[in-house]
Amino acid sequence: MPFRLHLPCRPVATACLLAACVAPLGGCAVVAAVDTAAGLAVSGVGLAADAAIGTARIAGKVVGAAADAVIPDSGDK
Repeated sequence: MPFRLHLPCRPVATACLLAACVAPLGGCAVVAAVDTAAGLAVSGVGLAADAAIGTARIAGKVVGAAADAVIPDSGDK
């Protein structure tokens, strides 16, 4: 005769099976949240670095233009 749960035990077994399947998902959500936060932090640092490099390039162009205006060319004799 095959093994069959009696009707009162079936909801309890179903609840235990669902709890066993859902419990590990909480850890996955935490890992996903930490991964997303780390990705955003890295993106933020990358954007800040890009902004700093862009600012340095603009400052370099300004200094170069000022030097070109002040220092005469060797060909202007």
